[in-house]
Amino acid sequence: MKENILAFMGHEAYKPLTAEDLAQEMNLKGKELNQLFTVLSELEKEALIIKTRANKYGTPERLNLIVGRLEVAKKGFGFLIPTDANQADIYITADNFNGAMNGDKVVARLSRGHSGRSQEGEIIRIVARANKQIVGTYVASRKFGFVLPDDKRINTDIFIAMEDSAGAKGGQRVVVEITKWPHMTQSAEGRVVNILGNNGDQGIEIAALMVKHELPQEFPLEVEHAAEKSPRHVRATDFAGRRDLRELQIVTIDGEDAKDLDDAVNVMPMPNGNYLLGVHIADVSYYVTENSVLDIEARKRATSVYLVDRVIPMLPPRLSNVICSLNAGEDRLAMSIEMEINNRGRIVSYDIFPSVINVKKRLTYNIVRQILTTDDKTKYMEYSMLFEHLANMQDLCKTLRRKRLKRGSIDFDFPEIKVKLDETGKPCEIIKRIRTIAESIIEEFMLVANETIAEHMSKRKRQFIYRIHEEPEAEKILKLSKLLNNFGYKLNAAGSIEPKALQKALGSFCGEPEEKLISTVMLRSLRQARYDAENLGHFGLAAKYYTHFTSPIRRYPDLIVHRLLRQSLSQESASKAKKPASLSEIALHCSIRERAAADAERESVDLKKVEYMEKYIGEEFDGTISGVTSFGIFVELENGIEGLIHVSNMDDDFYHYIEERYALVGERLKKVYRLGDKLTVLVAKVSVENKSIDFALPERLKGKRETDIKFTESDANGKNKKRKAKDCRSKKELKKSEPKPKKSKNNKECRLHGV
Repeated sequence: MKENILAFMGHEAYKPLTAEDLAQEMNLKGKELNQLFTVLSELEKEALIIKTRANKYGTPERLNLIVGRLEVAKKGFGFLIPTDANQADIYITADNFNGAMNGDKVVARLSRGHSGRSQEGEIIRIVARANKQIVGTYVASRKFGFVLPDDKRINTDIFIAMEDSAGAKGGQRVVVEITKWPHMTQSAEGRVVNILGNNGDQGIEIAALMVKHELPQEFPLEVEHAAEKSPRHVRATDFAGRRDLRELQIVTIDGEDAKDLDDAVNVMPMPNGNYLLGVHIADVSYYVTENSVLDIEARKRATSVYLVDRVIPMLPPRLSNVICSLNAGEDRLAMSIEMEINNRGRIVSYDIFPSVINVKKRLTYNIVRQILTTDDKTKYMEYSMLFEHLANMQDLCKTLRRKRLKRGSIDFDFPEIKVKLDETGKPCEIIKRIRTIAESIIEEFMLVANETIAEHMSKRKRQFIYRIHEEPEAEKILKLSKLLNNFGYKLNAAGSIEPKALQKALGSFCGEPEEKLISTVMLRSLRQARYDAENLGHFGLAAKYYTHFTSPIRRYPDLIVHRLLRQSLSQESASKAKKPASLSEIALHCSIRERAAADAERESVDLKKVEYMEKYIGEEFDGTISGVTSFGIFVELENGIEGLIHVSNMDDDFYHYIEERYALVGERLKKVYRLGDKLTVLVAKVSVENKSIDFALPERLKGKRETDIKFTESDANGKNKKRKAKDCRSKKELKKSEPKPKKSKNNKECRLHGV
């Protein structure tokens, strides 16, 4: 009924009609007529249709309205991100929020154009609220209180009546539930539902972060009970219809602390000189059936979240760490794809099938790297039976990578920052992880498996979920072109840009001082990858087909992909195949939750970075300018920690922000601070509460008395020593640390972020 109404209203000749006129035009009778008002009400609640003041119904598009999610910037304005990804973002001024808050699903009316932006709008209706619970600091008065939200994008405080304060004291961090939403000049009202503790309490910031991003603490009891019913071991009855691959030399390669192992691989040389690559993925869909309590909870979570001090899994540990995890020496059910690949990286043939496997060895990235890069393998003789196997993997990895780069895939060489915690949860070491051949082997094998699965389903015209990455916005590419032009490189920004053009530009600066600057700006110029039921290709990978198939333990889209693939393999016709919940809705929900998880993960790491730097107040470090704004420059130290030099502390001159050059330029002395420049900074102030690190320029402090320098109390010794950030460890720790592997300029191991 809903689909019929939407199809009727979407017709070009349709004009808004009342419910009665709609029933007459659609010739609705009997049961359908009785359902009409209920269905119209449901469609209106979902903002799929709009009811006008004249009580007539129409789709938002036909009424010059846009439905989407409000994203508020810290400066107060916002953007409406349309549900329809083909529509451009809409600029919304703070005056036009009309009670909407960050994250709310809203309806906006398009208005006049805005300077520098294509469209501007005004929010006219709030469809669904996002911030049902908010974390903030409680401020007490004699007869009432209010909460100041931690999230600066929530542009209102929350009034708390005394009887709704739950005994909270001034200055405490609390979780407040909204009972009355803001309207016009009236603030929001709420009640305190949880007192997290006092600022500075151990673990309070992570707890607040979890509430902010709606990360669940525990699984509901019914989900736990359902998980407990799953078997601990594969049974013989589960083998039916599966290919037995237990004799193959299949291995897993993961990080040392990984517990949910959902991918395993093997490579075999063939008599014709080709390689047979096997990628075997945990068959989670066999245990998590559609619309079961496990499935509903997994869909809600959409992804596992890897915070700095814990993992919040998508599936209960009984599944994610036991029966679904491809643990070595255990029979496990898998969905396998075997691909015959020639010496040019082309897939000659492939086969997709359910299987049963038994992983022979669990390998770590570190062990694989050592085996492949060291001449003395005597320490690794327990893996001797895998030496040739791993050499074949390395050879195939390089072949696949050459092919991918040849077609224009863009790679960025940004190291991953890992914070090591002690037993109390305090940061004790910052580790900068450079990608090596070990990580690249798994990355290339997963990429080619994902592409092949996506192409397989697309060519069979089956309903599917794709991982898409759309072309960058022309305006951002134009800015990038201007920057490249400053360094003597001409990028043709007219018309549609090809990924190969960006790859070529990036390669031109390989090993040059400007390389990091160009990489950073180029990455920021690209759109974010997302999920969609329509195949729109993957710009960053220069791939026509791409999906996520390889991580169903930790990503819900992968689980859906497995289900749809199973339907395809069972020879069901497209018309008879069971249709899951709207793939478009699932794709949108998973994209939103993926971004929330990524934000939470980044914020948890940033929090520990700030805590780590508290002990270095007053000391000097070498760093690189990682961001330039009108209010100052961000500097990244060699260990990946970033801080701000505010322009107010650059008092040797008046500085002007030159946007197209990503630089601050002194008015009198003409000194230039540009993205990518090296400089020495001093740690001036650290605030865990605000998650911020303030740097200062040591030259500015020369000749000043210690009392003139505003440091925090923890700088009691007034230290001002120069130390490299990568050496912020004890001598004992440094002695144990392993030298970083050398990177070949011609064969860099890189990573495409957000793939």
